[in-house]
Amino acid sequence: MRKQGLQGVSRGRKKTTIPDPARPCLQDKADRKFKADAPDQFRIADSAYVHTAMGTAHAAFVIDAFARKIVGWRVQTSMTTSSVLDALNQAICQRRPPLGALTHHSDRGMQQLSIRYANRLAEAGIDMSAESVGDSCDSALAETVIGLFKTEVVKHLGPRKTKGRLEWEP
Repeated sequence: MRKQGLQGVSRGRKKTTIPDPARPCLQDKADRKFKADAPDQFRIADSAYVHTAMGTAHAAFVIDAFARKIVGWRVQTSMTTSSVLDALNQAICQRRPPLGALTHHSDRGMQQLSIRYANRLAEAGIDMSAESVGDSCDSALAETVIGLFKTEVVKHLGPRKTKGRLEWEP
């Protein structure tokens, strides 16, 4: 590729996870294994900042590990518990697995470990999991999907005019 003057697309590297050291550590049930035998057995949640023509927006995603499909998302102007909770609620409402059949994995960001978020998972009968401390590979599937979204949709098609327009893209 280099000899022909070709170059792959590079992705940005901006840290968005802010761990809360006061929260107890959840068990890492992913352990770098992102396979599921059927839909709605294992989901991964993550979020990222996305540039728009109106400024930076925050996009939260919930991804089904079996289908490698975004099943819940929300775009807001800031990173809050409400934005990740809205993405979670969309995933729960669209696809309802039997109680106790689904594990939901996320990084250790304060939004995903908030009481409201944990309560919503418990209310829906979903088992909670979080990545190991300092091991970003546990969210590699989510990072890949978000990276593809940012590379193929946002960068390739250009910045969206508003966060509302961006929210239609996943």
